[in-house]
Amino acid sequence: MTDTLTTRLAAFAAGPVSASPLAQRVTCLSALDWLAVGRAGAEEPVSKIVREMAQDEGGAGQAQVFGGAEALPARAAALVNGTISHALDYDDTHFAHIGHPSVAVFPAVLALAEQRDCATVEILEAALVGMEGSIRVGLWLGRSHYQTGFHQTATAGAFGAGLAAGRILGLSADDMAQVLGLIATRAAGLKAQFGTMGKPYNAGLAASTGVEVALLVARGFQSNPDALAGARGFGETHHGEANEIIALDGLGENWLFETVSHKFHACCHGLHAALEAARDLDIAAPEIEEMTVWTHPRWMSVCNQHSPTTGLGAKFSYGTVLAMRAVGYNTARLESYSDRVCADPRIIELRNRITVKSDDSLSETQAVLSVLRRDGVRDEATHDLQNLPELAEREGRVRRKATLLIGAERENLAWSILKGDGRAQGFAGLLND
Repeated sequence: MTDTLTTRLAAFAAGPVSASPLAQRVTCLSALDWLAVGRAGAEEPVSKIVREMAQDEGGAGQAQVFGGAEALPARAAALVNGTISHALDYDDTHFAHIGHPSVAVFPAVLALAEQRDCATVEILEAALVGMEGSIRVGLWLGRSHYQTGFHQTATAGAFGAGLAAGRILGLSADDMAQVLGLIATRAAGLKAQFGTMGKPYNAGLAASTGVEVALLVARGFQSNPDALAGARGFGETHHGEANEIIALDGLGENWLFETVSHKFHACCHGLHAALEAARDLDIAAPEIEEMTVWTHPRWMSVCNQHSPTTGLGAKFSYGTVLAMRAVGYNTARLESYSDRVCADPRIIELRNRITVKSDDSLSETQAVLSVLRRDGVRDEATHDLQNLPELAEREGRVRRKATLLIGAERENLAWSILKGDGRAQGFAGLLND
């Protein structure tokens, strides 16, 4: 007898989907966002290494990859595309479990959907099911799993990738239970890799694992379906909290993926609440005397570099990104984060007048920004990333971001494929055209 978590997730992934219009629309936005950040990250060093390794191995040409001229086997394509689309760390995040759903799930779905030339609606439905599943597993595992050092994008993401891949293959509920059980012995990924090539590789591993396991189960592979939540299973051995009630609440009716957060600034997500608060204030540099930021304590050791000298360091610096915005840099543009910007005298002078303080009364998604102007007027704004903008605004910002990354023509084509009667091969063709 499989546990309740596995049984419910398996039935959910194999059964009919009644997704809300909002969930469907947000999935479209995440598909576009995933394509854009993957295209933009295709020539990063980690992207080239993983892609070249897979190309050297060769094999059946089953699925397209970002920046590659030749198709690769499905498992390899999922590994490559998962790694590449997380290379810039500019992809979506769900704060319920602090995971990046799209980079684990979309590569798994597309690797299998392209061979079958599935309709776009099938791709989006499978991806939504998988991403919702990853969030639910992440909630079940809880913060103790994350705080111990496991990377939820890699662990919970692998289960979501497997459910999504299984849906593309048309697996039954019993088969889906087998998928979850087998992934329990394969899912892995550590936060110790943060700041290295290992972090995006974690996303690639999750996507590839999902494809591999779904294909094995489709061929009749049997495992222990209780290996996710049963005795000596994944949860027990990986510091899971077994939050079953929370994880299963409203499954199939309430879509948690609706509240996924898209990145609109090309920097650490811990900086985004402060940057969003800055949008509500006039922080033009000449008028600013000083700024103060209050943030959750966890971000103080993550993204509070005071005097970074590199573009990468700037992505983890409250003072630098706020000073960049104040002097007119577009924080959504990748090229805004450079060694040259860090050496800009205007940036250096202003960030020395920016103070960052921790406040444990704030959540991880909140920030308070106070600005003192030279005329003595003080303004303050608070932003919580959980308070998402209306759908029209979200859509506009995601599409503008995609246009910055891949150009207006390609963005328009991708959006028309996603919103119309597109096919998997048409969408996959945008990965390397």
